[in-house]
Amino acid sequence: MIGERLQELRKDHKISQADFAKILGVSHYTVSSYECNRSDPDDKSKILIAKLFDVSIDYLLGLIDEPLSFNRNLNIISLPTSFDETDYEEVKNYINYLSYKKEQKKD
Repeated sequence: MIGERLQELRKDHKISQADFAKILGVSHYTVSSYECNRSDPDDKSKILIAKLFDVSIDYLLGLIDEPLSFNRNLNIISLPTSFDETDYEEVKNYINYLSYKKEQKKD
């Protein structure tokens, strides 16, 4: 699983295997081996990869399907991928309602 995710992330960011290998400090053959699932990066490399592509380690390992940010915080809400524009607007409206309600309590 990590190989497919790694290859997809690398290509999405338009980074060649050779350039990616330089970033990780390994040979391009090693990167190819990662992407073909013949070997896995060590933990230090996994952290570097997650930071580089701003994805969670869980996503990189295939434990979750949503590429949450490596640098996420509590102010970010990840919506299910099944949500469409209408669902997004409903969530946004509800958040605005909660903010309004909170402001009314202060007064």
